[in-house]
Amino acid sequence: MTPLLATRLCSLTRLCSHSVTFKAVGLRSYDQIRLAGHAKLQNIKGTNKEKSEGKPEDPFERLKARRVDTEDIYGQLGEEISGKKLDKQMIIVKLNDFYQLQSVRDLAKSHYISEKLFAKAFISFRRYCQKSESLPPELYAKLCDIIDGHGHVSDLFPYFLTHARDCLPHLKCHEELCKISDLRLPHGWYPEARAKVRKIIFHAGPTNSGKTYHAMERFLKSGSGIYCGPLKMLAGEIYHKANEHNTPCDLVTGEERRFADPDGHTKSEHVSCTVEMAQLDQPIDVAVIDEIQMIRDPSRGWAWTRALLGMPANEVHLCGEDAALDLVKKILEPTGDILEVIHYKRLTPLIIEDKPLMSLKNIRSGDCIVCFNKDSLYQISMELENLGHKVAVVYSTLPPGAKLAQCKKFNALDEVKVMVATDAIGMGLNLSIGRIIFYSLIKSHEYLSTSQCLQIAGRAGRYRTAHETGYVTTYRAEDLKTLKTIMSHPVSSIERAGLHPTVDDIETFAYHLPQLDFVQLVDLYMELCTCDSSAYFISDMKSFKILAEAIKHINLSLRSKYTFCCAPIDVRSSFSIAMFTKFVRQFSANQPVSAQFVTRSINWPIKDPKKLKDLHHLETIYDIFELYLWLSYRFPDVFPEPDQIRALQIELDYTISNGVAHIVQLASQERS
Repeated sequence: MTPLLATRLCSLTRLCSHSVTFKAVGLRSYDQIRLAGHAKLQNIKGTNKEKSEGKPEDPFERLKARRVDTEDIYGQLGEEISGKKLDKQMIIVKLNDFYQLQSVRDLAKSHYISEKLFAKAFISFRRYCQKSESLPPELYAKLCDIIDGHGHVSDLFPYFLTHARDCLPHLKCHEELCKISDLRLPHGWYPEARAKVRKIIFHAGPTNSGKTYHAMERFLKSGSGIYCGPLKMLAGEIYHKANEHNTPCDLVTGEERRFADPDGHTKSEHVSCTVEMAQLDQPIDVAVIDEIQMIRDPSRGWAWTRALLGMPANEVHLCGEDAALDLVKKILEPTGDILEVIHYKRLTPLIIEDKPLMSLKNIRSGDCIVCFNKDSLYQISMELENLGHKVAVVYSTLPPGAKLAQCKKFNALDEVKVMVATDAIGMGLNLSIGRIIFYSLIKSHEYLSTSQCLQIAGRAGRYRTAHETGYVTTYRAEDLKTLKTIMSHPVSSIERAGLHPTVDDIETFAYHLPQLDFVQLVDLYMELCTCDSSAYFISDMKSFKILAEAIKHINLSLRSKYTFCCAPIDVRSSFSIAMFTKFVRQFSANQPVSAQFVTRSINWPIKDPKKLKDLHHLETIYDIFELYLWLSYRFPDVFPEPDQIRALQIELDYTISNGVAHIVQLASQERS
């Protein structure tokens, strides 16, 4: 018998002799045995001074001592059993060998530990093992054997698995969580829609082909209907048109409600809404889902998927690009719905010119220069005004009123005959453009796709306007050939549609894992959720998670947090995030957020902008007003003054419109 083995047997014998004594007094668990053994050792050493001095023993003090000394007794027993002290450096070496083993990773996967979770659990396990004084004797002895060459690193897996289940509690209910986050059959989420065989009419065609017009004809003639659009401006336009055609129609967006009934007491049978606001619980005759190709949008695509699968209408009219047709067919396949496709051609010619613009001196009336950053937009506007042109300017962060004012000036072709814009003109604005000029073909460091080029170029030559033939070219000569190549390619088919977790999903996760906070629940859901990747993708949750992080320490119910994190807010703006957090804190304290609270927080009244940064700040304040209005429809008791905020918003919109009208002067001041 080796000296090492003899030492271990001797230690085990002493431990067993202690165990017999401890069991006699009713202690059963291994931890209790070791705790009692430690207490006995302390008594032998005479450390229990109160008892030796005849003082009454405090039972709570004994409990405290046991808790404090638990880790110490682990270390003492481990070292006593193994007969040696662990080399921490060798622990790291052996654990790294364990981490590299593919067989260990495969075994971890069989216990629902993904590569990402394996790395996370391993880091925690390694940190735990390095604290060798606190290791259980079994693990301590196992590490000693492996370091001495008497075992294999894979023998550590049972200990790793136990530790992983402690630091990743969802592993204990993994199967239930996977069922909750299984998104592979989204057509089954909408029983009202599945209870009928719907007729789906796909109006497929390019911009300016009349596809939406024909779908709207059915909407206006139906007994009840809903229009779902991508923009508030489009929803507002349909609302006005329907009421002008004597079809009473209500307007529903995230920030606004309008009713055909002046008193607002009676809801109309027709509704125009943004697609996210579509109600899916009322059967209707006709639904129109506009711009169906946006089903591929990384952040908002889920709303089109939801409307397509869940709309309980007898007829559902889809309007959009041919590129979405194959995906729509695939998504509808398990529903039993009947699909009819109507193809449209462009109503007016669209011609790619053979010459680039080359110089702003070659600008003509009805031209629109499209660029993809604001610096270029300001520079071009300044140069055009220096050449004597009055310029209309449109970009995405402009409030709707300011956009419409600029469009109205341009369409009048009176003083303003030229427009400079971003790709914000690609959707939702009726413009009389004769020629689109691409200042650049690169957006976000990538060339525009065929779909993007056609969407923007298609704004030229609109049917029944002053320019019924559309032209398109580039500013630079080297871009013209590239533009022709891009536009000659067929539009790539859309392959996948977006899906988004619901508040019910996250709430069910919380039921199983009450110890996790909201951010952890969302992260875990995104880690575990599965979908049919041949037809769907999980929507980008970046903005949602940024807002969740901003309010993670504020006391709110899970449903309230989820709602706040869905708010329409530019997460790139620190001022917007700060105001958002203020609103949430007021809500948490059950303190009403009055119009006075808002104006005090934003230093109202505001001044006319003197520089571009002033104008941009006013646009951010406009977004804060939008946020308030959005929240007022979800938490009316805490955000009780939407009418006052809307009045301020109208005033601000007017100020911003005046600022945009003098944007060249503001840009000049910025550079001086």
